[in-house]
Amino acid sequence: MTPTPARPLVSFVLPSYNEAGSVDLFYRTLVDTVEEADLDVDMELIYVNDGSRDDTLQKLLAIAAEDDRVQVIDFSRNFGHQIAVTAGLDHARGDAAVIMDTDLQDPPRVAVELIRTWREGYNVVYAQRRTRKDTFFKKVTADVFYRVLQLVAEIEIPRNTGDFRLIDRKVIDAIRRFPERNRFLRGMVSYVGFRQTSVQFDRDERHAGETGYPLRKMLKFAADGILGFSTFPLKLIQLVGWIVSAISALLVVYVLISRLVAPENTVPGWTFTVIAILFVGGVQIIMLSVLGATSGASTTRCRTVRST
Repeated sequence: MTPTPARPLVSFVLPSYNEAGSVDLFYRTLVDTVEEADLDVDMELIYVNDGSRDDTLQKLLAIAAEDDRVQVIDFSRNFGHQIAVTAGLDHARGDAAVIMDTDLQDPPRVAVELIRTWREGYNVVYAQRRTRKDTFFKKVTADVFYRVLQLVAEIEIPRNTGDFRLIDRKVIDAIRRFPERNRFLRGMVSYVGFRQTSVQFDRDERHAGETGYPLRKMLKFAADGILGFSTFPLKLIQLVGWIVSAISALLVVYVLISRLVAPENTVPGWTFTVIAILFVGGVQIIMLSVLGATSGASTTRCRTVRST
């Protein structure tokens, strides 16, 4: 008699920060939606309490006490969304993991579509927003961020995608080998490759609470993405160094000609001092950019070795 193959296990990685107002509804909606979809998969729910200041943790522990598929990771303080997701992936036992927020902006019905698409043979299925019910400021800053990222990044990161996505075991294991502490998971997932596709969806409003991404965190997140997966800033600094050095060289030629043609119009002493300062400054900028490029290349090599 042929043994029945084990059903795939899907891990739901669920970072949570001050989500007491939506935790219970999200849990019930997610479980009911997945079970009613008849996906022929088992599920585990890995909540990561990212230092919440409300009673999110107490509600999560109450859910875990009633459902042995639920486990709760509790941070001693708020370490940020990317670290919370990383911790969840480290504890995920599934053949695939769905990363989603617990504020109901990432609809559980879309998670079902991610799983179905994964069963077609894809390694990464990301949820791509068609529309989003966010503030005007949030929409504009997100659009600018993705446009800049597409211009300067050396990997293709799909526009209008967040961390809401499914990644299979191969991708999870590859990401876990990355050495970065300042993590930009969207870039990491694109970097490792494999078969990737998207599912379109309309993003809902938050059910309760406020965003955990104030402007300060948004700027840091954008910097991690751009600096971690682009050498454009280094190239720009190097270009500035060459321009400053070139200007100082032209000034030297100009001063020499002026002294020969009209020596009475030149002020002795300070001219060459200023030019020397400019030239040395330009050379320093070039040298710093070379050091930065070397450091960036070392990081890339380390990332490549760890991910193989």
